[in-house]
Amino acid sequence: MKIEFSWDRFAGVLLVLALHGAALWGLWAQRLIPVPQDVATLFVDFIAPVRPAVAPRVEAMPRRELPKPRAAEPPQARQLVAETAVSSPAESAVAPAPTPVIATPPSPQPVAAGPLVLGVELSVSCPERRAPSYPLLSRRLGETGTTLLRVEVDEQGQVAAAHVVTGSGHARLDEAALAAVRTWRCTPPQRNGQALRAVALQPFKFQMQGG
Repeated sequence: MKIEFSWDRFAGVLLVLALHGAALWGLWAQRLIPVPQDVATLFVDFIAPVRPAVAPRVEAMPRRELPKPRAAEPPQARQLVAETAVSSPAESAVAPAPTPVIATPPSPQPVAAGPLVLGVELSVSCPERRAPSYPLLSRRLGETGTTLLRVEVDEQGQVAAAHVVTGSGHARLDEAALAAVRTWRCTPPQRNGQALRAVALQPFKFQMQGG
């Protein structure tokens, strides 16, 4: 079959295409065809992969070898030798024996004797003495009795100590006797011209007048 080329048909096709193109251009000019939206451009940043942190290299210190402990040496036995001084023949001669010194024994110290006990009442050797005061309350209560004191006198004749040997039965009367005897001044006994301490008993009798 043979197809013949026709210039009329080709011209008609061109005309149709031209009309269609003109129509499309007109529609686009009138904004009848929607304009495609702007194409959004996406930018992608390339992020380099994070490299793992490399730990700093620690160089091993050279190991120092500790000195080996030395074996304890067994202690050597030491022999103690007593050295004797070598004396010359002249020194070895017999020296004269020293004269013994006789120590003189110390003279015995006199033993301090206790106070001399007087066989009489103390008031006999006490020129300065006063009678005890009768307590007023004891008088009102009618308290009576006899207090016996043991009194010690020193070398100066003063009363050094006093205490009750036998009480009167009333403390107020005993205290009055002690207070009175402490004020006494006595003449101490002597031995070989030297004053001695002495001890004597002294009674005090408390009685109401007319009793």
